[in-house]
Amino acid sequence: MGMIGRMREDVSAARLRDPAARSGIELVLLYPGLHAIWWHRVWHGLWLRDARLLARAGSQISRRLTGIEIHPGAKIGRRFFIDHGMGVVIGETAELGDDVMLYHGVTLGGRTRDATGKRHPTLANGVIVGAGAKILGPITVGTNTVVGANAVVTKDAPSDSILVGVPAKARHRSDHDDFSDLRVVSDYSI
Repeated sequence: MGMIGRMREDVSAARLRDPAARSGIELVLLYPGLHAIWWHRVWHGLWLRDARLLARAGSQISRRLTGIEIHPGAKIGRRFFIDHGMGVVIGETAELGDDVMLYHGVTLGGRTRDATGKRHPTLANGVIVGAGAKILGPITVGTNTVVGANAVVTKDAPSDSILVGVPAKARHRSDHDDFSDLRVVSDYSI
């Protein structure tokens, strides 16, 4: 899939997840979460080509424009969406799967000053992270897990779980835990 195709996919994903989005043009022009991921792809490409200083400089310009800091070394999957993104921080060795959604104030950070190896979290496909949550260290958050607002996650979490509290504790989602409205707003589907 080419660059324009990926951008269209991003706009569709944002439209599905945000009931306030009224049109594709509104999303393209006014959503800093989309701008941040689009710029990240440029800076990540430079990072992979060892133009690291330029990639870091570009990521800092993007941060100033969007309020969202994504290190150019971070690996981010398809259909990633940041809703109300101000204050989001994604560290260098973070890895995000497909269909991940973050709200404002989320930190995917490290817990060590060691400059080598994996220092930041991995979020599997379909993870949703609530406002102000902090996920710290080289841990893995399993598929379709929901992290509650302001939770502090420092340990691996299984798939299909809910993480709440400080420090966050995982519980398996039950049949009555329905988070589909957070992933897709059916009234606004395309």
